[in-house]
Amino acid sequence: MNSKANPQVTDTARTHDDIHDRSHNDIRDDIRDDVRDGVIETDAVIVGAGPVGLFQVFELGLLEIKAHIVDSLAYPGGQCIELYPDKPIYDIPAVPVCTGRELTDSLLAQIAPFGATFHLGQEVSELQRQDDGRFHVATSKGTRFLTKTVFIAGGVGSFQPRTLKADGLDKFHDTQLFYRVRNPQQFAGKNLVIVGGGDSALDWALNFVQPGPHKAESVILLHRRDGFRAAPASVTRMRELCDAYEMQLMTGQVTGFDEADGRLVRIKVSGNDGVTRGVPLDALLVFFGLSPKLGPIAEWGLGLERKQVVVDTEKFQTNVPGIFAVGDINIYPGKKKLILSGFHEAALAAFGAAAYVFPDKRILLQYTTTSPKLHKVLGVESPVFD
Repeated sequence: MNSKANPQVTDTARTHDDIHDRSHNDIRDDIRDDVRDGVIETDAVIVGAGPVGLFQVFELGLLEIKAHIVDSLAYPGGQCIELYPDKPIYDIPAVPVCTGRELTDSLLAQIAPFGATFHLGQEVSELQRQDDGRFHVATSKGTRFLTKTVFIAGGVGSFQPRTLKADGLDKFHDTQLFYRVRNPQQFAGKNLVIVGGGDSALDWALNFVQPGPHKAESVILLHRRDGFRAAPASVTRMRELCDAYEMQLMTGQVTGFDEADGRLVRIKVSGNDGVTRGVPLDALLVFFGLSPKLGPIAEWGLGLERKQVVVDTEKFQTNVPGIFAVGDINIYPGKKKLILSGFHEAALAAFGAAAYVFPDKRILLQYTTTSPKLHKVLGVESPVFD
C-alpha cells in the first residue's frame, strides 16, 4: 500500500484544516471501492469521526478492511475538536499531555496509510439489512453505501447546539446569531455580545478582545449569574480585562430584541436587578453547550439501555450481527467512558468484523513491531536487527 495514501474528504464545504490540505487522489486504484449505480460498495462504514472512530480506521486497516467515515460535523475530531480543541488531555497512554486538536491530528496522521474516505457534514439517516447480509446505508446528503459491516462510534450521538429561547430570534441564525464560530475573521471590528458562562464563551470573548486580526470593536459577555463554569484562569483574565475597560460583563438573560430593516440591532437584557436594558450589537454569539441526540440510530432495531447501544464484551457487537458500537455510544457491565477504553473496544471490534469481511480467511494476531505484512500495510520498512 502506498505510504503516502491519505484520508479522502467528500461531500463537505469545510473540514478540519489538517485534512483540508491533503490530496484527494493519492490512493492506489487497487484499494478503491466499487461504485455501482451511485452506491459505494465497501467493507465498513464508521458512523462518527471522533478519536475512537478514527482509531477504528487504524485497527480495520491493519486487517486490510476498507472503511468510509460519516460524521455530522464538518470536520473530524468529534467532541475533542467541537468542545475542547485547545484544552489539555492527560490520560492518553504514553502521551503525558496533548490537546484535543493535537490528538486528532496525530490520529489523522496514523490512519493516513489506509486512505479512508470522509463524508462530513451529514448524518446517517437510513440503515437496512439486505438479503445478502450486507447493509444499505444512506445519509442526509444522499450518499449511499452497501457495506459488509457498520461501526457506530458516534460518541453520545450527534451534537446540536442548545439554543437561545427568544421568540423570533432564530430568523437571524447564521447571519447575526451564531452558536458556533467557524470563521473568526467575520467578527473582526464588530460589536459582539457573547452569551454563556462556560469555556467556549470565555475563550471566544478573550479571543475577540485581544489584539490581532480577529479583534472586535467591542465585546460584552452576558451570563445569567456572576459565577462561571469556565477555567479559573480564563475567568480571572476576563475580570482583569473588564477592570481595564477592554470588555464588559453583564449579568442577566436575553428576553427580547429589536430589529430594523430586517437586521438585529439590539437585544433586550433583563438583569438580576429587575431592570431591562437595550444592548446594541452587530452579532450575537451564544454558547450554551451542545446537546447530544441519538437521532436515527434509535430506529435501527438495536438493543438500547438509557439511550446507549448494548454490546457484548468479546467483540463489541450489537444485537444485530455485523453492527458494532465503540466508544461513549455503547454500554456494557463495567463500562467507563474514556477515550482509552474506546481504543481497546475498536481493536476487538475490528477482529469481530473480519469474520464478515473475510468469511473464509483465518485472521491471525500480528504485531506492528515484528510483522513484515503489517509493515507493508503501514508503508514502513521492516527493521533489521543485528
